[in-house]
Amino acid sequence: MSQTLSNKTAYMAISHKPVTLVSFGAMLLLALMWGLSIPATKLGLNSTPPLTLTALRYAVAVPFMLLLLIGKKPLPWKAVPTVAMLGIIGIGLGQVAQTIGVNGTSASVGTILSATIPLFIVIFATYRLKQPITIIQICGVATAFIGIVVVAFENTSPDIATTFSGPVWIQISAIAVAFYYVWSVELTLKYGTVVVVTWSTFFGLLAMIPLAAWETYQAPFTLTAVSLGAAAYLGLIVSVAGLFLWISILKNVPAPVAASIQYLQPVFGIIASAILFGDDIGLQFLLGVSLILAGLALTMRNKKAR
Repeated sequence: MSQTLSNKTAYMAISHKPVTLVSFGAMLLLALMWGLSIPATKLGLNSTPPLTLTALRYAVAVPFMLLLLIGKKPLPWKAVPTVAMLGIIGIGLGQVAQTIGVNGTSASVGTILSATIPLFIVIFATYRLKQPITIIQICGVATAFIGIVVVAFENTSPDIATTFSGPVWIQISAIAVAFYYVWSVELTLKYGTVVVVTWSTFFGLLAMIPLAAWETYQAPFTLTAVSLGAAAYLGLIVSVAGLFLWISILKNVPAPVAASIQYLQPVFGIIASAILFGDDIGLQFLLGVSLILAGLALTMRNKKAR
């Protein structure tokens, strides 16, 4: 109980800190690192099947995450089932669904649809954390989903690498990952961010190993430098370094401001997708992106005003 109170006191102190140039630069760097994750996934999928690529990503990440546990309090045995379930939902389901979805969409569409995670966070936070949804936030959710529809309808041509199931899998991923983030808030207050994230990732990896093994048996493949590079980037940069930088930012920047960095990720992802894959960025696509980002901004406006 005292640990929970001390954590809440620390968060209150951080909420009054100004955002420095260094902190702003760190947030931009994180947006770039995480924004390139879907284009990197798309590159890896050119030669490696989705379940195997995701397992490789976390097989690279977990050993480095375990090193972060040195000096931390161990996870109590009573919390293991809860943290394991968290990992199965957020990592086992969320990340696997995202990779399968990216395999069935263009990189730009995948990047934008993944940016709906904060919208689902608002919904889950209302129920799980008892945070009310305001009229402004409802307008933001509606605006962003209109933008998603606009983006999806631009890619109806048969020569565009977007299938019907691809966006569906990415939306399943967004829901699972959002639930992971909201549920993590309660657990990290009790056991610490590094401990919860590391062990949930470990259990998520255990859950996906049988699926990856089955996929490899069904469709043998050869590892290439590109697929290994994509797995290394996703594991070391996105998962490990991204987590490390994210924790550092949260220690110096108010949480709502730090969370808003997610909304810059699509910008970097779209630019990278256009460069790497020649994704078409027409007026309709830009309109959809603008609506999505405007909706996300509305969902954050009320939080910042508190």
